[in-house]
Amino acid sequence: MSYTLSDAAKATGKSKMTIHRAIKKGTISARRLEDGSYAIDPAELHRVFPPVSSRDSDTDNKPAAVIPTYTDLLQFKLATLTEQLATLEAERARERQAAQDTIADLRRRLDAEAEERRKLTLMLTDQRAKAPRPGFWRRLFKGKP
Repeated sequence: MSYTLSDAAKATGKSKMTIHRAIKKGTISARRLEDGSYAIDPAELHRVFPPVSSRDSDTDNKPAAVIPTYTDLLQFKLATLTEQLATLEAERARERQAAQDTIADLRRRLDAEAEERRKLTLMLTDQRAKAPRPGFWRRLFKGKP
């Protein structure tokens, strides 16, 4: 498949005159057909002029006043994203504070449990003062005068 001059202009986003000048200068090789038109190989054309996407070619023939400027849209998106970022940061700060409060509460509970465990351990152990054990001779002669 080869391009005509107008197809080549649409495919590259250039004018027909620009393509025609490039053919005349020898920058692009093209075959001249019997009716006087050109047959341009796509590989040869895109070697010099990069292809334009179909979305870009839609705006090529529109006047500048019709082509929308995206500045307002981008400013709106920026404002929206900035607001979302601020909301997320505030939410993150609240969650961080809640986590710190939970950690403090758990530490308090752990300390109280440790104190209670110490008290219970003291209650379970024998706290009576131990009387000195009688010596060997006293045990041997226990009850004898």
